[in-house]
Amino acid sequence: MNLDELTRTSGEWLRGTGPESDIVMCSRIRLARNLNDFSFINRASRLERTEIESVVRSALGHVESDLSFLDVNGLSKLDRLFLVERQLISRELDNSEGPRGVAIGPHENVSIMINEEDHLRIQVMHSGLSLQEVWEQINRIDDQLEEKLSYAFSPTLGYLTACPTNVGTGIRVGVMLHLPALVQTKQIDKVFRALQKINLAVRGLYGEGTQAFGDFYQISNQQTLGKSEQELIRNLTEVVPQIIEYERKARQQLVSEKRQHLHDQVSRAYGVLKTAHTISSEETMHLLSSVRMGINLGLIDDLEIPTVNELFIHTQPAHLQKIQGSPLEVDERNVARASYLRSRLTNGRHPEE
Repeated sequence: MNLDELTRTSGEWLRGTGPESDIVMCSRIRLARNLNDFSFINRASRLERTEIESVVRSALGHVESDLSFLDVNGLSKLDRLFLVERQLISRELDNSEGPRGVAIGPHENVSIMINEEDHLRIQVMHSGLSLQEVWEQINRIDDQLEEKLSYAFSPTLGYLTACPTNVGTGIRVGVMLHLPALVQTKQIDKVFRALQKINLAVRGLYGEGTQAFGDFYQISNQQTLGKSEQELIRNLTEVVPQIIEYERKARQQLVSEKRQHLHDQVSRAYGVLKTAHTISSEETMHLLSSVRMGINLGLIDDLEIPTVNELFIHTQPAHLQKIQGSPLEVDERNVARASYLRSRLTNGRHPEE
């Protein structure tokens, strides 16, 4: 896989289609698995990690997806951050040391990390609210791997994991939601408090410990023990439509009560993005959030959601440096980001085309 070529594309999960895709950016399921014959990663020697990587790589050849393997240990810090920005590896895999890798599907909707917190982290993402489809795909991949690998499994506890919170099913079921209207109408905290009461976690764009840039929030289960995968999926499938309904009502409230203000906010955001000569990542995310909502409310008619979704990722620091082909300091990135946005939003083309 040529990482430089990925700067001109975007993953399947950014295509802006699928059920409820105006609010649900993507659905994601992650499975944590460990091999029975090896120590957990936090106790594994470098030799064991090398053996784990070798054993898993051999098993990957039996997975239905056409996977490309990357030796994460051999990648530069910039390339690792690039993969984090694309949601293909975690920050933990980026910051780890020693033998580790990732296998990536051709549409970037499958990512299998080796030697992260657990020996295996299997991830599948689809655009829109499509948790059942994601589960069917990741379950097939897990079954195919388990035919070749001996997982650490307890008849009473289920799958054994490095972190006790993952023991049992080892599953994290999540959706990434765009909730700008709930933020603007100051209802977001009330929604989060309700979610916490039913054991659902709320995280930022890049997972645990990250901020909700661009009004994006990841909602996922906290409990993995004592409930089946289908129960956990069903729980989120029942809750997310309620959040979607709250967001839609908040958007309509903004349209009916503050239409002129909202139209001005969206127009100003779009105008700044098209004309700025220097702009930070945080401001870009904030303005793109307004523009994305504006498109869905019919306030902008010359821009498509997939383009905006892509810009959320392509304007991140590592992507900009990969596009420019050289390291950039913060001020240089701000200038490059503005130039990239002007090019994409005025003629719809990548700057290098």
